[in-house]
Amino acid sequence: MSIRPYREIQRRRSRQIMVGDVPVGGDSPITVQSMTNTLTSDAAATIRQVRALEEAGADIVRVSCPDEDSTRALREIARAAEVPIVADIHFHYRRAIEAAEAGAACLRLNPGNIGSRDRVREVIKAARDHGCSMRIGVNGGSLEKELLERYGEPCPEALVESALNSVKLLEDEGFHEFKISVKASDVFLAVAAYQGLAEACDYPLHIGITEAGGLRTGTVKSSIGLGNLLWAGIGDTLRVSLSADPVEEVRVGFELLKGLGLRHRGVNVISCPSCARQQFDVINTVQVLEERLAHITTPLTISVIGCVVNGPGEALMTDIGLTGGGRGTHQVYVAGLPDHRLKDAGIVDHLVAMVEHKVAEIEAAEAAATATGQAAVPQRSAAE
Repeated sequence: MSIRPYREIQRRRSRQIMVGDVPVGGDSPITVQSMTNTLTSDAAATIRQVRALEEAGADIVRVSCPDEDSTRALREIARAAEVPIVADIHFHYRRAIEAAEAGAACLRLNPGNIGSRDRVREVIKAARDHGCSMRIGVNGGSLEKELLERYGEPCPEALVESALNSVKLLEDEGFHEFKISVKASDVFLAVAAYQGLAEACDYPLHIGITEAGGLRTGTVKSSIGLGNLLWAGIGDTLRVSLSADPVEEVRVGFELLKGLGLRHRGVNVISCPSCARQQFDVINTVQVLEERLAHITTPLTISVIGCVVNGPGEALMTDIGLTGGGRGTHQVYVAGLPDHRLKDAGIVDHLVAMVEHKVAEIEAAEAAATATGQAAVPQRSAAE
């Protein structure tokens, strides 16, 4: 009997748009985004942060463009970036036009708050002329006055109506290259709004819990909210909003997708919380191991278990496994099978070397397959 079905997530079917050369929606992978927090007018500092986000795996990076100095610097930033750059625009339609001209791949704005229909048309023309897509960005903290007066407070219906009003503005001009977000800091409000929006249209959705908090609090809130949406198949691109280093947003985003089996990047370490049965220092070993393996992008799974209660069973589902044994001697598993024993000294160095060797094998097989035009031999992983 197969055990796969309970793991499968059926993604909502949405149309696909392009953010630069990155597809969003349709059957394309769910992308992970973050946003710089440097002054955009300081091109050098912003480029350094974009580089750090690229190295962490970000697919798309957003920068705020509140003034002319920012859109002027955007040209250099967009040229230097290896990922598409989204320009974050509020109120000033001229900034949107300047950002499109400067090389932004996408404009994040709310068409309803940038002025008259004529100004919306000008922004759409600039987007068309320069190959920009857009994101309609609705936020529970900045809803239109009319909607707040009518609904009394931010609610899912108000967020969805605000988004659909903006959708109509763009559709009336024949523009359909956009995605939508309806973010809120309240998890229940955000999830309900996205559920309503997912039923109301087929545009790709950018999901997030806005202003979620610091690293720990924000990660928990985002995991609850985005986890619910992703599990229900809702979401084509995401940002985890944290009051922390933007690189952490990318790391948490990938861990969310990895945990739901929606995307695999890097090494997934399965480890026990440790107890009196542990035969080596599990917590410190895992901490150092994750740091040493942070540069790996090839999907692999390792189990690091302190004793034989769960160690052999977890190793069955991982590429490489370590189970604590007595007298400072531990069992190493490869592809679920016992392979060799290992002493306390050098546990981390040994496992890192094994991972790097396995990655080299995978990359060599993929390169050979590419050269011969054949499909690479599938690699065993915990996702299987």
